[in-house]
Amino acid sequence: MYIISERINGMFTAVKKAIAERDKAAIQEIALRQIKGGARALDLNVGTATDDRIGAMIWLVESVREVTDATLCLDNPKFEVIKAGAEACGDNFIINSTTAKEADLDQFLPLAAETGANIIALTLDEKGVPNTAEKRVEIAARIIITAEASGITPDRIYLDPITLPINVAQDQPKKMLETITQVKLLSDPPPRVVIGLSNLSQGTKEKSLLSSAFLAMAMGVGLDAVILDPEDRLLMDIMITSEILLNNTIYSNDYLKAWRA
Repeated sequence: MYIISERINGMFTAVKKAIAERDKAAIQEIALRQIKGGARALDLNVGTATDDRIGAMIWLVESVREVTDATLCLDNPKFEVIKAGAEACGDNFIINSTTAKEADLDQFLPLAAETGANIIALTLDEKGVPNTAEKRVEIAARIIITAEASGITPDRIYLDPITLPINVAQDQPKKMLETITQVKLLSDPPPRVVIGLSNLSQGTKEKSLLSSAFLAMAMGVGLDAVILDPEDRLLMDIMITSEILLNNTIYSNDYLKAWRA
């Protein structure tokens, strides 16, 4: 499972403060903790920390790059912010994200093609987030076809079926599982699938338990990557155990310790 850290996000109070004060040490500490916890990529999102989101993204990239060469996941809906972050990165980054809206595809896909970056694509279009798995898959197919026309192969695409909070949309987790299953049949090689896991349990009491259970279920139907907090011990233990049960890693009595080592 490809783990993308969610914690360097201006929506979190500590990160918002660090961005506003340009506290490089605070950002770097979070980055190193998240990598130690198991993150293979770091999602960088300036959130609402500042009105100068281009400057903040460049600063985040440069600050994190001083302490790690891990893949950076540049997260912003504005093309100009992503482009500035990409230029600061140079290489080894993921674009997070494009939607299936024609205006977004026309900007973000050429950038991914030009830089060689992988790209996360949300299964929503001008009509918003679909209610059904069938509609999500239809949008996913359109993204793949458009991306291939831009020279981007399906294996460079991470499709995001869009995670909605279970406390307002309890029917959606099952529909997401159906989406993941069907999306894997769209192409050869198949596209990869990623979810922003914390959205599922947003505003709930049992956040870690709900997220952990759904992650295990999603892995069982082909999930490839997940955006989460690797410092959540229960969540990571369930993820590591699921890898064992799916025969993706070799079992030992100390498999949790071995994975973290």
